[in-house]
Amino acid sequence: MRPKAELHLHIEGTLEPELVVELARRNRIDLPTFDVDAIRSRYSFTDLQSFLDLYYEHMAVLRTEEDFYDLAAAYLRRAEEQGVRHAEIFFDPQAHLSRGVPLEVVFGGLSAALKDGGVSAALILCFLRDQGADEAEQVLRAALPYRESFIGVGLDSAEVGYPPSLFRRVFEIAAAEGLHRVAHAGEEGGPDYVWEALDILRVERVDHGIRAMEDPQLVARLRDERIPLTVCPLSNVRLRAVPSLRDHILPAMLDEGLVVTVNSDDPAYFGGYVEDNYAALQRELGMTDEQLDRIARNSFEASFAYEGETTGTCPSASAAEEQVR
Repeated sequence: MRPKAELHLHIEGTLEPELVVELARRNRIDLPTFDVDAIRSRYSFTDLQSFLDLYYEHMAVLRTEEDFYDLAAAYLRRAEEQGVRHAEIFFDPQAHLSRGVPLEVVFGGLSAALKDGGVSAALILCFLRDQGADEAEQVLRAALPYRESFIGVGLDSAEVGYPPSLFRRVFEIAAAEGLHRVAHAGEEGGPDYVWEALDILRVERVDHGIRAMEDPQLVARLRDERIPLTVCPLSNVRLRAVPSLRDHILPAMLDEGLVVTVNSDDPAYFGGYVEDNYAALQRELGMTDEQLDRIARNSFEASFAYEGETTGTCPSASAAEEQVR
């Protein structure tokens, strides 16, 4: 199995039905059903919002440091089995603060799991764009005492109607703190959202970005500046961003010379972890080992957490290139 980095992964989206039930029982939370198969049968979505409704409903079981530890530890075990050498993991503090879960609990559980895990990993704090820019700024300032626990900020949740430009100030604050910047753009929103993420938020990576292909000038910029895109093929299919995997534009993105990476997004809900995405691309799109090796090398190049040296169990970009054959 080829080594790889995973750069677009929401830790709350790794909440498998079995863990939902376990944590609900631990925390004495009532669920509509405790039947794992019945819970999994609800994972059929018509769009991003239909997914988010269930996603936030299940988060109610996350209450204690132990819960967040168990969530992250379970993902890291799976990631290691899938050939992941390094992961940069999104988390949504606003979704927990709104339920009365303090930041210290979220950071405490996640950070401890990352420290104990067998995979090199780092956290990226994401803002829920539908909660507005003022709240995003408040959350960032509240999180700064935990600055050593996260390496960057991101922008996620419902895209349409919440353009990146709304979040200029909070991203400027993050940049001044030396934090890396990423943003979801060009999944539901058009190429204009990607332009705003680049020009206004000054992001270093674009999460999703598949609709950038609609704008040749934007494609040229992404290629020339080698701005990575964290594409999530199975997610795009499950959320109806593309009709089927065979219709996915990823091969064309590679042909354009873009720094494309493959990731799992919310794997508990979308039918597969990162290696499952690689395997599906080879099976459904006939992508070659050479193409997939190139994507794996891109993933190390696009990572923020190391530059040319080994960090924990994560190979450097040059070492990874030697491994990915």
